[in-house]
Amino acid sequence: MKKHFSLGFLSLFLSFSLSGCGSIGSKTASLTVIYHVAALISLCLLIGCIVLVKKKKGWFILLFSSVLVVNLGYSFLSVAPNLNLALWANRLSYLGSVFLPFSMLIIIMNVTNAKYKKELPIVLFLLSIVVFFIAGSPGILNIYYRNVSFEVVNGVSTLVKEYGVLHPIYLFYLVGYFVAMVTIIVRAKVKKTIDATSHAIILATAVLVNIGVWLIEQLVSIDFEFLSVSYIISELFLLGVHLVMNENQRLKETLQQVEAVKKYSKDEDTTDNIPSINIPSAKIKAFVLGLEKLTPTEKAIYDCYIKRLTTKEVLSALNIKENTLKYHNRNIYNKLGVSSKNEIIEIQKQIKTIKNNIKQAEQ
Repeated sequence: MKKHFSLGFLSLFLSFSLSGCGSIGSKTASLTVIYHVAALISLCLLIGCIVLVKKKKGWFILLFSSVLVVNLGYSFLSVAPNLNLALWANRLSYLGSVFLPFSMLIIIMNVTNAKYKKELPIVLFLLSIVVFFIAGSPGILNIYYRNVSFEVVNGVSTLVKEYGVLHPIYLFYLVGYFVAMVTIIVRAKVKKTIDATSHAIILATAVLVNIGVWLIEQLVSIDFEFLSVSYIISELFLLGVHLVMNENQRLKETLQQVEAVKKYSKDEDTTDNIPSINIPSAKIKAFVLGLEKLTPTEKAIYDCYIKRLTTKEVLSALNIKENTLKYHNRNIYNKLGVSSKNEIIEIQKQIKTIKNNIKQAEQ
């Protein structure tokens, strides 16, 4: 998570440093390069998202794709040769901008375990389409921009706009989403449907960064679209929280299954001196399922191994012969998916590590 914070704020700092608040002409190279770099970073993050988010990744794909589309629109607009292409680039940026808060809201709802009707995403999708057609209407209708013209200042293309009657629609659209996101995060924290306070803080930061940047752009005349950077910061925050919470959930699910081990383990403390080995969760699950298949004799032998009894001590305690023990060992190892009694003890150690990790994650 620290890496995500650092990368996001570093990007924002670099953008301020390179672009500044001067005239477009004096910052030609810097602004154009920053937009191109932001688009490239967005593409890399989209690819990274596809690789990292293995399950339920549809909303993240939409979010990261939206950020890419927004930054491509800004990038194309900065080098557009005429009004027509500049308007298409502007439409492209709005296409990403209307779907970005939509996907961001759904992700926050999923991360905070908020309940919502299955029809909600459909309604929000249709709303996004309507807002996009309004915001993308310049050049066709004069409802969003009453007048729009094209200028090139020292090689940087810009649109000179006179806002129309429906221009506030997009502002209300963004404000509505921002309020909804903050409300959901606060509600999740109050009702404790989110794992940790730190997760709620990170989610709130992701939203507030965009609100702050948006407000600055409304109040101060700045040549650079800082939302292109704040969107990247937000998706990093959201992806980081998602990955952390997914790992916590995986640990919890594993713990639920390994709880069955307790009734077979007579003395877990005897494993404290065994080096911790990272055992795949799939192997631990197979181990637990195998325990349910052990016969009474095999369970007794298993308990002896947990107590770290020697072979002679097991033979004496259970009053069996060595060949009989070897026979049962083969069955035990096959059912548990292990190759030795030492591995049985190692898995016990790993189970304790999982428990400790969950406790630390929930603090």
